[in-house]
Amino acid sequence: MLIYYAGRVQGVGFRYATKRVAAGFDVTGTVRNLPDGRVELTAEGSEAELKEFRQGICDAGMEHFIENEDVGWREAT
Repeated sequence: MLIYYAGRVQGVGFRYATKRVAAGFDVTGTVRNLPDGRVELTAEGSEAELKEFRQGICDAGMEHFIENEDVGWREAT
């Protein structure tokens, strides 16, 4: 799963919260700030686990910082 988050997602603990949420799921990946102000999340795991993880990020209080999510799916590497 590849997600680009836009909004007020840098400087608010978004990456830290995402890492904390990920610890509760069977997923692996990276999250990083992009120069254009977005955050890029790359995660691998089962489809069901990834969907729950994505919802977990919003449930962790990050939803009010997110204005847009661009979600894509790719083969795991």
